[in-house]
Amino acid sequence: MSKDDHEHAPPTRDEIVSQGTCAWNGKPYDAYPPGTPELTVKRMTIPPRTKLAWHTHPMPNASYILSGQLTVEDRATGQTHVVRAGQSFNEQVGAEHRGFTGDEPCVVVITYAGTPGMPLSVPAPDRGDANP
Repeated sequence: MSKDDHEHAPPTRDEIVSQGTCAWNGKPYDAYPPGTPELTVKRMTIPPRTKLAWHTHPMPNASYILSGQLTVEDRATGQTHVVRAGQSFNEQVGAEHRGFTGDEPCVVVITYAGTPGMPLSVPAPDRGDANP
């Protein structure tokens, strides 16, 4: 491509799909983890009719749904949030939660802002509650 080709290229279309200082449920982010920053981007495919295990995240992260639908549930409050293809959400830090799918698989891309060696998620202890 010549310089002229770049000068006459159509403009890009930019769209911020997620930005915020708090998680989907309104809980604010306090701070990034101390240490050397490490960004991790993960693509996850969740089968239909699947409930992920209860877990927490030690760092801020944001998810973007490529296809399907994901319902996110807060363990302490029972509050849920439905996210569909083309939508994004900021996940909770330190709070037990899980996601579950409906009749279709869900493909989600998650960006984590952690530090080297930090786990992306931590399994929550089994509480023996009625919400397995």
